[in-house]
Order: sequence, then C-alpha cells, then structure tokens
Amino acid sequence: MNMQLELKNVNLRAGDQLKVKGIILHDAERFQIDLGCDADDLALHFNPRFHDDADGSVVVCNSKTDGCWGEEKREIHNPLQRGTDVKIVLKLAGDMFEVELPDGHEVQFPNRDSIDVISYVKITGDFKLTSFKIC
Repeated sequence: MNMQLELKNVNLRAGDQLKVKGIILHDAERFQIDLGCDADDLALHFNPRFHDDADGSVVVCNSKTDGCWGEEKREIHNPLQRGTDVKIVLKLAGDMFEVELPDGHEVQFPNRDSIDVISYVKITGDFKLTSFKIC
C-alpha cells in the first residue's frame, strides 16, 4: 500500500512546525516528506530508507531546484523502525530545517534556496498517516 497526501496552497513560515504521526509499514522500504513550492522545487526532501544499498537503514535529506536534485545529506543515525508508530516534527527555522525524530535526535538540513514560505507538502511511501498538524 502506497499512501499519498499532497497539499497545495499551504502557508508555512519560519517558526511553524509540521507534526506528522503514523505507522511505518512492516515491509517498508522507504517513505518521504517533501516541503517546498511544488513538486519541482523542494526545500526539504526527508526520506528514511530501510534498505539502502550503500548504508542499510539511513535517513536521506535533499533539496530540488527546477526539477534538479541537490547533494544528498545522509544521516546514518536512523531510529525509525518498520512496524512502529512514530511522531516526526519538522520545524522551519528560517535558514535551516530541523527534523525531530522519535528518539529526540534532530536532523538539520539547510534551507538552500532560502524559501520563505512553504506552500507545498507531500507525504508518500510505505507509511500510514494517522495525524497531521500544522502549528
């Protein structure tokens, strides 16, 4: 089952948080949370992978500008596990994105294109969304 939530015309600014709760599927390969202007301009691509050829279980962050991917940031610390309930908090801190993982660990990723307003949110992959909150 491949869940997908896509929101347009969202208005997230520095200081706002996106709280995502859900269940990582038992046979999950990956899921992703994308924040940006549209599908071709992503300020943050947050992509936990559970069977990556290079690093095994890893969190990959990236950005996309005019349809072209930037350089990946790979976070070997991945407390996310298949078959578990999780809460992930994505914080917009102006020049930086901070992603709080369930164990309290925080992944930081630069706002490479200095996007002031996030108007596009997409959550897709091997993940069952149970709660979505903007605060």
